[in-house]
Amino acid sequence: MEKIQHRNLRVNGINMHVAEIGEGPPILFLHGFPELWYSWRHQLLSLSSLGYRAIAPDLRGYGDSDAPPSPASYTALHIVGDLIALLDSLRLGQVFLVGHDWGAAIAWYFCLLRPDRVKALVNMSVVFRPRNPTRKPIESMRVLFGDDYYMCRFQEPGLAENEFARLGTETVMKIFLGSRNPRPPRMPKESWYSGALKTPTALPPWLSQEDIDYFASKFNQNGFTGGLNYYRALDLNWEALAPWTGVPIKVPVKFIVGDLDTTYNTPGVKEYIHNGGFKREVPFLQELVIMEGVAHFINQERPEEINAHIYDFIRRF
Repeated sequence: MEKIQHRNLRVNGINMHVAEIGEGPPILFLHGFPELWYSWRHQLLSLSSLGYRAIAPDLRGYGDSDAPPSPASYTALHIVGDLIALLDSLRLGQVFLVGHDWGAAIAWYFCLLRPDRVKALVNMSVVFRPRNPTRKPIESMRVLFGDDYYMCRFQEPGLAENEFARLGTETVMKIFLGSRNPRPPRMPKESWYSGALKTPTALPPWLSQEDIDYFASKFNQNGFTGGLNYYRALDLNWEALAPWTGVPIKVPVKFIVGDLDTTYNTPGVKEYIHNGGFKREVPFLQELVIMEGVAHFINQERPEEINAHIYDFIRRF
């Protein structure tokens, strides 16, 4: 870990913290919520040892990168703009792209908006969904899952932040990273963690107290608002991306998800993946991997397998 280099770069009007290691063809790793560059620690070390330049930023709103307060600063155009500016700052043309969770969503946006900058994509957990031209995403979620669905609950400014403060940052990290409940998380307003999300009695073997401490130290600095603003910008993305309605993803893709991942067990997702919908929207999908017995934080839970999956795919290009 001490070989990983860190620096701060000025990109797209914000300061972005970037971790990187190695020389060779560049791979850009995009983390999710509530995570950091640190989520890719295993992949940075492995892929750099195989002859790649591994780059993992703290995305806007996270860790040691700037965190603008308004959700309006967290649209797909902002985040992809940050990443394009990062590549330009590093004087990189095309990159291999690897994403997970919100990082996967951003990777889909990246490929939608700037496919010219992507050699190939390895994405995890979150499938690409085409824009519904008739209904905004939060309205759709309320209809399908109700107001207690976590993405709906996250919409109210301050609500999640207050609950997380009550629980304590370390406990919040244990709840999110340690959860293995495949059901879509529901957060009743009066008792958020009486249902889907509970504090695990022990950390999973792939997650150490040192890992928890690192995550908690960074979220204690700036809180969770930056990460939550990605959810609060979902409807803004719907508005901004209207010109791309119906446009498919046109880069080579490998998609990986665990069979215990809540994203895979969300109603309708399995059918979308396995009955042709996903392939229709991502026509250059070359590999689909369903890993058995694996939950959401797949790149940390099964790092060696994920490292091999990434390498086996990108080495072809």
